[in-house]
Amino acid sequence: MNKWKKKSPTTNKPYKRPTLTGDGFGGRAGFFLARALTNIRQNVFVNVVTIGTITLALLIVSLFMLIFVNLENAAENWSERVQVTVYFDEDLTEQTQVAFRDKISALSGVSRVNYVTREEAMRRFKNRLKGQETLLEGVRPEILPASFEIALKRTHRDTASVENFVNTLKKMPGITEVQYGEEWVRRFNAFLNFIRLLGALLGGFLIIAVIFIVSNTIKLTIYSRRDELEVMSLVGATRFFIKAPFLLEGLIQGAAGSFLSVLMLFALYEGFLHNAGSFLTFNPASSGLSFLPLEYIGGLLLAGALLGFIGSLTSLKRFINV
Repeated sequence: MNKWKKKSPTTNKPYKRPTLTGDGFGGRAGFFLARALTNIRQNVFVNVVTIGTITLALLIVSLFMLIFVNLENAAENWSERVQVTVYFDEDLTEQTQVAFRDKISALSGVSRVNYVTREEAMRRFKNRLKGQETLLEGVRPEILPASFEIALKRTHRDTASVENFVNTLKKMPGITEVQYGEEWVRRFNAFLNFIRLLGALLGGFLIIAVIFIVSNTIKLTIYSRRDELEVMSLVGATRFFIKAPFLLEGLIQGAAGSFLSVLMLFALYEGFLHNAGSFLTFNPASSGLSFLPLEYIGGLLLAGALLGFIGSLTSLKRFINV
């Protein structure tokens, strides 16, 4: 079989394929990266279009994420209103207060316990009737019950957990009544579940749309260079040798697109904060509106790079058999 090997025209010895620059994985990676960057410089317009498409697609996803994160934060802030109130017929002595506080605090899901005397309850009542205090003339604090206000942890604010907690409280001797706004809790948790379901549906749809757009955009990039792929295949280049620079190119395009989308989203966010006061009745900065958390930004950057890589991988299948 040796006689069929190609020979060098100068030395008449079997031809040996030249190695890539450098040895080992580092040398190959450096060669493929250099090749990918060269391809980008040689096809600036096509790559700008591809990166621009990825940027706009991911900007839509990141904008949805920003809205969803702030809705979740607002919902969590509202959930702090989930409060259970325990009423007593009379003011409790210091010793009795400590005993009840310890019993309640020992229950699962309790984050804070606050004792409200009859006098404090009367002050709150008057504050709610501000401007109409004359209605309470002659009313004594003794008509109002003393109470414990119990705040629950975030993980125990769903309807089932609150109902179990209230049932446990009702079994304690000495407690006259327990209130927690049952209907409000149910409606609030139904609203939270709706927001999460809507977020999952819209998020899934946007992700599928972005994958489709990115894949087809990169496919156009590779299609414009199909002659180069065919020539490389004809001269004996391996599949990996042909595909590696294109895969790295897609990775770079996706990373650049995701980075630009985060920058544009931040610019939009800052612009909205500084100009919203002119057309809104409240100040978004003071209302708790926040930018994407770092883990979301990192996930978005990683997702962009993966989208570019997967888009290149799927697009190459049309020209190179895996």
